[in-house]
Order: sequence, then structure tokens, then C-alpha cells
Amino acid sequence: MTDTPHAADEPYCAAPGAVADPLTALTPAAPDSGPRADCVLCGEPTEYPAGTAGSTLCPRCAWQQAQRGACSG
Repeated sequence: MTDTPHAADEPYCAAPGAVADPLTALTPAAPDSGPRADCVLCGEPTEYPAGTAGSTLCPRCAWQQAQRGACSG
């Protein structure tokens, strides 16, 4: 394997392109929008509508998950 030298003005790696569909946060549903999704950890109803994609968490479980992530350092 040979190493090819790069010119000073040539980037070593290509920069990633812009994301076509950026990720968005879950948005709570309106109070009268129908059934709620269940929390994937405890099974309690969440503030999100039942058709929400992804892992929906109730506020308590979301806080506990954030604490676990912060302390796992």
C-alpha cells in the first residue's frame, strides 16, 4: 500500500453533504387528538399520539434515560 501525499489546498477527506431530511424532535399532540402512545419502558401513556414513530417515552422514563446517559460518561 502506498501513501499518496496531498496538496496543501486539497482536503484529506471529503466533507459530508447536507442532510436531505434532518431529524426532528418528537412533538407533543394536541389535547383532543385521540389515543396516546404507550411508553416503551413502563407502559404508561405518553404525551405523544398513538401513531408516533420511534421509541416514545413518558416524561419520567425520558428523565431517567437522560440521567443514565449523563452518568455513563
